[in-house]
Amino acid sequence: MRTVLIACLAVQGLIPSPLAAQEKFHKQALPVSQRNDAPMRAESSGVVSWGLWEAYKRGFLDDSGRIVDHDGGARTTSEAQAYGLFFALVANDRPAFDRILQWTQTNLAAGDLTSNLPAWHWGCDPDGKWRVLDKNPASDADLWMSYTLLQAGRLWQEPGFVKLGDAIAGHIATQSVVNIAGVGTVLLPAPIGFHSKDSVELNPSYLPMPVLWGLANALPDGPWAQIASSTPLVVREASPHGFAMDWVRFSLAQGWEPGKGPASEPRASFDAIRVYLWAGMTDPHTRGRKQILAALNGMRGYMKDNFYPPMVVSVDGKAASEHAGVGYSAALLPFLKAVGDDRALTLQLSRLDIARKPQSGLYGDPPRYYDQNLALFGTGWVENLFSFNAEGMLEVRWRSK
Repeated sequence: MRTVLIACLAVQGLIPSPLAAQEKFHKQALPVSQRNDAPMRAESSGVVSWGLWEAYKRGFLDDSGRIVDHDGGARTTSEAQAYGLFFALVANDRPAFDRILQWTQTNLAAGDLTSNLPAWHWGCDPDGKWRVLDKNPASDADLWMSYTLLQAGRLWQEPGFVKLGDAIAGHIATQSVVNIAGVGTVLLPAPIGFHSKDSVELNPSYLPMPVLWGLANALPDGPWAQIASSTPLVVREASPHGFAMDWVRFSLAQGWEPGKGPASEPRASFDAIRVYLWAGMTDPHTRGRKQILAALNGMRGYMKDNFYPPMVVSVDGKAASEHAGVGYSAALLPFLKAVGDDRALTLQLSRLDIARKPQSGLYGDPPRYYDQNLALFGTGWVENLFSFNAEGMLEVRWRSK
C-alpha cells in the first residue's frame, strides 16, 4: 500500500511527502498581511485579504483547484471542495472559486454538475491511478455546494451560479430526501446505503440550519423548509445526555436509537463536533435554533469545567477520550458565544492563539486538513467575516457597506 501511495504522489507531483510539504511552511516567515493573525480587509479593488484562507490555499489547494487532504493519502473529497467554494466566496476570491468549481465539475461530476451530483471520494487506486474511488455523493457536501453557488450568484451577480446551485439542489431532493412517518422529511447522508423500507440512519452534522433555511428561501418549492423543521427533532434524538452523536438511527420497530455509521459503536466524535458549529452560527431569530441549543447542554456543561473539548464521548455521556485537537476548539467558538459562556470562549480562543504557527499561518504542527476547515468556519464567524441572517442568507464583510 505504501508503494502504491508513493507512486500516486509521484505521478501527481506531490513528492516530497505531504509531511515534508507541510514542514516547508515553517522554514520561512510570511509577510504579516498573509499571516493568520492579520485581519481580513477589503482593498479598494474589492479584493479581500483573509490570512487563514491564504495560508490554507498555500497548504492545501493546488494549482488545478483540488483541495488535498494530506492526512488521507492526498485524497480529495466533495466536502473539501464544497467548503473551499464557501471560503473563497467569503474571501471574495473569485479566481480560487472558479478553479475549485472547475476541478470539482471535471473530476467529481463527470464534467457536468447540472446532471450529476459530485462523487464524494477521489484519490489513488491500487493500480496507482487517480480517479473517483467512491461515486456515492455525500449530501452535506452537496448541500453546501448548492447553497454556496446560490449565494455566489446573488453576491457576484452571476446567474449561471444560481442555475447551477438550483440544479444541484434538485438532484439532492430527488436522490437524498425521504419522508418518514412520525418524523417528517429528512436528508439522507447519501443516496445509497442509509435507508430501508422500515429504517433510516442519519447524520446530524449534515444538517446546518442556516444552509437549510437559505435553500428554503431561495428555492421555496423544494423540501428544504420541511427538512429544516425536522432538524431540531433529529438533533434532540441524536443527543442523549446533551452530546450530539455522530449518527442516529430511526426504525418503525425501535424508534430512535444511537447509530454506528462506519464506526464499531455509537459515539460522538469527528462528525458531531460540527453540530455545535452549525448551531452556534445560526441566527438567534432562526426557527428551531433555541431547541437545538437546548439539546446540546451536555457539551455546554462539560466546557464549563474543562479546558479541552472531549475527543470522543460515549453513548452514556462520558468522555471516552479527552484533549481533542485544536479544530474542535475552533468549532465550539460560535456555540460558546451563542450560549453566552464568555469564560469558555476566551479559553478556547487562547488555545487557538497558542496553536497558531506564525510562519505557516495555520493551526497545529503539522497542520491538519480538518482542523483548518473547522478553524476557517469558527474563527471566520467569530471575527464577523461572515454571518447568516434569520432566513439563511449569507452576509459577508466585503459587501457590508
